[in-house]
Amino acid sequence: MTNKIPTITESEWVVLKVLWEKGPQTARDIISSLPAKTHWNPKTVRTLLDRLTKKEVVGVHKNQRVYTFYPLYSRDECQREKTKSFVRRVYDGTLKAMLVQFIQDEDLSEDDVEELRAILDKKQNKK
Repeated sequence: MTNKIPTITESEWVVLKVLWEKGPQTARDIISSLPAKTHWNPKTVRTLLDRLTKKEVVGVHKNQRVYTFYPLYSRDECQREKTKSFVRRVYDGTLKAMLVQFIQDEDLSEDDVEELRAILDKKQNKK
């Protein structure tokens, strides 16, 4: 989709991950697929689904009495938007500053370093 993806809360992300793994699903399917650590009441999950539907992040098929929910955006699209939002808020929109900090702060294996070099070389060669 080309629309701007609305802000997704941490709890909504948990529900979306279930739908990305296997969708479309009914609310009951989603509730049973949620990680046990959530301990959410079924009403909470239905509220989250309602919010995601109102935000037009999740669609719903209204077949008879059973509604099935499905994501309107891919995981990649949502991750990309979340990353852009994070870089804007925390790093004033400067991707380089974020990358430098992560590279300096994280322990990277030789394979990680080589993969990053390959990505940067590929990016540079596209210019």
